[in-house]
Amino acid sequence: MSTLVQRLLIFFVGIPLVIGLLCLNQLNHIALHFLILTIVSLSTNELHNILSKSFNLHPKPFVIFVAIIPAIIGILCAIFNLDLYFIYIAFILSILFILGFEVLTAKKFEDSNAHILTSCFTVVYTGFLITYISRITFIQYSTQIIATFLLMVFMCDSLAWLFGSLFGKNNKGFIKASPNKSIAGFLGGILGSILSGILCYKIWPFIFVGSIFKIILLGFVISISSIIGDLVESVIKRSSECKDSGFLIPGRGGILDSIDSIIFSAPIYYIAIRYLYGFYA
Repeated sequence: MSTLVQRLLIFFVGIPLVIGLLCLNQLNHIALHFLILTIVSLSTNELHNILSKSFNLHPKPFVIFVAIIPAIIGILCAIFNLDLYFIYIAFILSILFILGFEVLTAKKFEDSNAHILTSCFTVVYTGFLITYISRITFIQYSTQIIATFLLMVFMCDSLAWLFGSLFGKNNKGFIKASPNKSIAGFLGGILGSILSGILCYKIWPFIFVGSIFKIILLGFVISISSIIGDLVESVIKRSSECKDSGFLIPGRGGILDSIDSIIFSAPIYYIAIRYLYGFYA
């Protein structure tokens, strides 16, 4: 199956499914919260597999358990309409569980630093950052705001691929983390996010109020964070000499390969809409 066909399938099948899921907004988008929990579990499993090629790690079931704690608390916050501060408490408890687990189970200590650091990193990277989407579900107009975010990220990735394929042949390799990335692709990604933002600005002017330059700035910021998020995962995989995080999604690799930009951009998007448009939870 060609890359073009794979991307068209994602566009015509995956995107409508995600939009349909966003429309299920009962209990602060409880269906989306369960999807986040599933994503955290699967991406943590993949990250553990990647890191295990370079480090001695805590047992995988334990790492998955501490990583999903913030997502589980996010579900409880959605169901019982609890203060989202509990997600931060859950994150802190996850880190404390890691430290306590190492103290109670270590028989020798030459790998203790690797155990602690890799588990803490996993909790932050696959377990906590994505919960900023959970926070957005408590915001007014959450469906439209999350849809705008996902559209910006998706269009950044898609136009980066398109521009890179069409115009990037002679300007690749400027970033060591991903030699196939090109300047043309980089510019295409920025354009994709900005155009997505402008489209949402036109569709929902009652949400993205004020000057159009605010949504252009938001699109630019999300494009940069999406690109960096993709490169961060590339660095992690290259360090462990791993090509893909998994094989779950045809043409895309694993779950982590598909959500790396979302993971990195989610907290940045939340902060940006708070200060640009006054939305926060």
